[in-house]
Amino acid sequence: MTEQKKTTIGITGMTCAACANRIEKNLNKLDDVDANVNVTTEKATISYNPTSISTNDLTNTIEKTGYGVLNETTELDVIGMTCAACSNRIEKVLNRVDGVNQATVNLTTENATISYNPNSTSVEALIKKIQKIGYDAQPKKEVADKDSQKKLELKGKLTKLIISALLAAPLLLTMFVHLFGIQMPALLMNPWFQFVLATPVQFIIGWQFYVGAYKNLKNGSANMDVLVALGTSAAYFYSLYEMGKWLFNSIATPHLYFETSAVLITLILFGKYLETRAKTQTTNALNKLLNLQAKEARVLRNNKEQMIPLSDVIEGDYLIIKPGEKIPVDGNIIKGNTSIDESMLTGESMPVEKMINDSVIGSTMNKNGSITIEATKIGQDTALASIIKVVEEAQGSKAPIQRLADIISGFFVPIVVGISVLTFIIWISLVRQGQFEPALIAAITVLVIACPCALGLATPTSIMVGTGKAAENGILFKGGEHIERTHQINTVVLDKTGTITNGKPVVTDFVGDNEALQLLASAEKGSEHPLAEAIVNYGQSKGIQLLEATDFEAIPGYGIKAKIAGQRLVAGNRKLMNEQHIDIKDSEDTMTQFENDGKTAMFIAINQAYSGIIAVADTVKDSTTSAITQLHELDIKVVMLTGDNERTAQAIASQVGIDTVIAQVLPEEKSSQIKSLQAQGKTVAMVGDGVNDAPALVQADIGIAIGTGTEVAIEAADVTILGGDLLLIPKAIKASKSTIRNIRQNLFWAFGYNIAGIPIAALGLLAPWIAGAAMALSSVSVVTNALRLKRMKL
Repeated sequence: MTEQKKTTIGITGMTCAACANRIEKNLNKLDDVDANVNVTTEKATISYNPTSISTNDLTNTIEKTGYGVLNETTELDVIGMTCAACSNRIEKVLNRVDGVNQATVNLTTENATISYNPNSTSVEALIKKIQKIGYDAQPKKEVADKDSQKKLELKGKLTKLIISALLAAPLLLTMFVHLFGIQMPALLMNPWFQFVLATPVQFIIGWQFYVGAYKNLKNGSANMDVLVALGTSAAYFYSLYEMGKWLFNSIATPHLYFETSAVLITLILFGKYLETRAKTQTTNALNKLLNLQAKEARVLRNNKEQMIPLSDVIEGDYLIIKPGEKIPVDGNIIKGNTSIDESMLTGESMPVEKMINDSVIGSTMNKNGSITIEATKIGQDTALASIIKVVEEAQGSKAPIQRLADIISGFFVPIVVGISVLTFIIWISLVRQGQFEPALIAAITVLVIACPCALGLATPTSIMVGTGKAAENGILFKGGEHIERTHQINTVVLDKTGTITNGKPVVTDFVGDNEALQLLASAEKGSEHPLAEAIVNYGQSKGIQLLEATDFEAIPGYGIKAKIAGQRLVAGNRKLMNEQHIDIKDSEDTMTQFENDGKTAMFIAINQAYSGIIAVADTVKDSTTSAITQLHELDIKVVMLTGDNERTAQAIASQVGIDTVIAQVLPEEKSSQIKSLQAQGKTVAMVGDGVNDAPALVQADIGIAIGTGTEVAIEAADVTILGGDLLLIPKAIKASKSTIRNIRQNLFWAFGYNIAGIPIAALGLLAPWIAGAAMALSSVSVVTNALRLKRMKL
């Protein structure tokens, strides 16, 4: 009988004993499970049979019951991967670990992202699992530290390559004898000379391939190292056999292939060096973001100014920022006023005026005034740190398009070895009967031309460069699946207020005298309604002195009443005027015109007599019309979703060129409107900025949050565009299309190369060293193609 295993799972969302009982009941329905759920500790203690139930089954049951499971996420730097077979092997092993919900291993970033139950496993246990199968791992380093480590790694690879090239160069010359029958100096053809040059390349420089092959084979898998070790060893040891016969005078002229093994290893090292160098360029976007950070801060402590490292700043510190300096952390201004260049965050080139109590963002540039701020967010909590985290997570994620390559990579090496063996058998038995050398050369060529690396690098490198380039333009994709999904969008739904418009109403028209304006602005002074604020600001801009209002009454859906300086004011819509028996028929045409223009207008009456009209509108963003035009050019339908009345909504839609208007929609109805569009077969992107947009952002195929909006909206979205520039929406779609096109090019090359190369090698139409060069350069070509995305125009 299998021994029961115990685990503890943290649960979120329980409010009472009934919750605990419900979860417990559902867990105990599973075969061989004995569960006890404690509402006080918010934990489930579970005994289960590991042969029939996994921890994933347990967590899925809890989640299906309607509660959350307390998981943690860790990121590890993985060391020793050489191709897609390596990353796939590690990913499979991690996903089989009890307590791991999901593990993703990225070959390009050499990073593993693991979601796990901390009560079932630990980071140390996960690292040991990786080490057990022949690789190494460590907690993720900062980008800057990883970058310097990469530079050291690159330097080491270059040193190895130079030594290998110097030893292999004389051997390369001997190939001309095999290929063209050209005579070479006797020394070059001497077996001892070739042996002395080839041996250190094979067993010192190339030892890494043997180690990698051994570790993989030991754990029941095979990677690129296996192919390289097999191919070069076959050439080397056959040459050694021929040299032995020559030494014992069995033959006069040995057929040596020392140059094949040495040159192959050198070419593969050259390819790996170029690949690593190209991959380091894919982190440029993150490095640019990191370079935006200030390195030091001028802090005020004990009434003294002192420069301290940024890492020593604590929340609540008072920091002094002088003109021309970067703001070190997020904070609020407590002294002074200035203008700040926020272009690194919002893309807006015009500086933003800031005064006391205004918030400022770390890494933005103080343009003129000297200010003192109180630090409110430091370290990983700052806006820039959040952006860097989103970019890192996106670059480390996998797109669904990678799945086919991952599946093939898992079987690739064994299939290639099988084809190589079959090639040897066919050549020695049918093509060149009884001739060992041609059969061996054809088999070696098959081994060395096959390239699983190109398959593994095809998608992640493009995702990495594409998301980095998008981030440089103020577009943050939260993952590879979102950048892949975005290119399929055919309908974009725009929330009106704060998305299409600036979200801040202003008075556009006023018909009346100063008395009417004074009384109305005075009445609206105590209201927090956005329209009231617009009217008060307008009155103050006209130099109106505000008076005290009494008997103020707001009538929802109608307007307001108030008494000011002994006079009775009524302001509102037609219904209110008719109810109050105020004659407005002479101004009806003016009111209708304002409404047709998409403005919210109110009649003003003093002491029961009509006194004027005021019109308020939320102005359209400068970028809206151009953004919608670009979306149309991409053959995308644009829909406006708003709670406004139909007439106002249609007026704004016709102004900016929107196709369809869905008006008078309550906040809670927005997600059902998205669902309705999806039911019509449309792939929908929802763009919004408010808390009430969050359900619709989640419902949409792609949720796009405006970076000037709320944190809830940004958290719910799949894509965030920094600042309020709607032109970033078509740019995001273009970035997605360019990235997916690039991935398809890479996959076509990676699959096409192997599909064409292996049969050509099996037919004996290639020399091993040419096959080795092709293999080495195939992965380089994939990375180089991905780097073209750095030049894509958005």
